[in-house]
Amino acid sequence: MFVQPPWRVALWSVAYSFVLAVAVFGNLIVIWIILAHKRMRTVTNYFILNLAFSDASMAAFNTLINFIYAAHGEWYFGKAYCKFHNFFPVTSVFASIYSMTAIAVDRYMAIIHPLKPRLSAKATTGVIICIWSLAVVLAFPLCYFSTTLVLPHKTVCFVAWPRSADDSFMYHIIVIVLVYLLPLLVMAITYTIVGMTLWGGEIPGDSSDNYHGQLRAKRKVVKMMIIVVLTFALCWLPYHVYFIVTGLSKQLSKQKYIQQVYLSVLWLAMSSTMYNPIIYCCLNSRFRAGFKRAFRWCPFIKVSSYDELELRSSRLHPTRQSSMYTPGLDYLQIRRSPNKSLAV
Repeated sequence: MFVQPPWRVALWSVAYSFVLAVAVFGNLIVIWIILAHKRMRTVTNYFILNLAFSDASMAAFNTLINFIYAAHGEWYFGKAYCKFHNFFPVTSVFASIYSMTAIAVDRYMAIIHPLKPRLSAKATTGVIICIWSLAVVLAFPLCYFSTTLVLPHKTVCFVAWPRSADDSFMYHIIVIVLVYLLPLLVMAITYTIVGMTLWGGEIPGDSSDNYHGQLRAKRKVVKMMIIVVLTFALCWLPYHVYFIVTGLSKQLSKQKYIQQVYLSVLWLAMSSTMYNPIIYCCLNSRFRAGFKRAFRWCPFIKVSSYDELELRSSRLHPTRQSSMYTPGLDYLQIRRSPNKSLAV
């Protein structure tokens, strides 16, 4: 690593600290909104909760540590944390992107096959456990081979692969395929089909007077999740490209500017943990109401009666075919026939 002037280190410190604060605080509020309000406890929102937990965890445990090690080139945190430091980011990113994939599949089933049974709370918990279990399996080699080495003037933390550079490059290619390309391909297919249905045709089973209200609600949900996915993809793309390029051309790692390039792509990747709460707040009325409740101690934040109503448990009224048509993540489908209704 190259020595940086103090002013540059200070600027990077502020940038990484900002990511840490916004990501941890914002995602903890998202978790609180879902757990504290019964109306928010839906299949989609449980996957959002899992996504928020993985993002908050990675921001808390890795963001500043990554910056300190990248900026100084010296490991101060011991061998045990070295193993965790290399292991947990891959685990967390895997959990994040496959939570998004689960949401995409859930939206696909709800809109394309609305009459098929939805995931139960038990099945949703099982899917989340499977996601974290597969994440641990994928990241385990990083934990197993990570170690520290004491050099004459510093201590370094690295992954001591059996075949050095070849294993490192191949593992990163596997990670890119499994934790980036494959889930993004699945989400691209599902959201394309859902988008063609929502914007280009009629939704199967919808024929009541509230059809257009339900359609707008579903479109807003899908648009919000597409923005979440695109944000994640754009934030992590330069990071993966960086490791592919430096893996193919070893000379680039010796260039003086490469440290600034790495700090930039690392900041962008780490910043992916802070955008989702902002997206939810801007694009979803219920999460926005939840954020208002969380910040109601601020003099300029007012919680209206509408905001309070957004977070209350919905009830079916005999005079209405649908209990709720306000855009949200846990809306109800309108009745399909006089004798049967279906929740989404």
